[in-house]
Amino acid sequence: QVHLVESGGGLVQAGGSLRLSCAASGRTFSMYVMGWFRQAPGKEREFVAAISRSGGNTHYADSVKGRFTISRDNAKNTVYLQMNSLKPADTAVYYCACGTTPAEYNYWGQGTQVTVSS
Repeated sequence: QVHLVESGGGLVQAGGSLRLSCAASGRTFSMYVMGWFRQAPGKEREFVAAISRSGGNTHYADSVKGRFTISRDNAKNTVYLQMNSLKPADTAVYYCACGTTPAEYNYWGQGTQVTVSS
């Protein structure tokens, strides 16, 4: 069992930045692929970014490529999402998740709200 807790969300103006954090319980954090997803009101949850177990490989949705950066610190059991040049379209609840493969995420956090004003 893995418990994930996101933090760092908030209200920011368009063009601004936020850094989300996701702290994981347990001693097996480095065994998991970590991902960030988001869900806007009335829309399906969508993939944002993922990072491999070692942090050496990352993958991004086209909509955030070049603006968002995912990273992880296995010593701190934490994954981050640095979000720059934010747009109103980025407004959503952001969730972190972990899984044994990029195709299947087994554990999810409770989410943190990000609101970007125009």
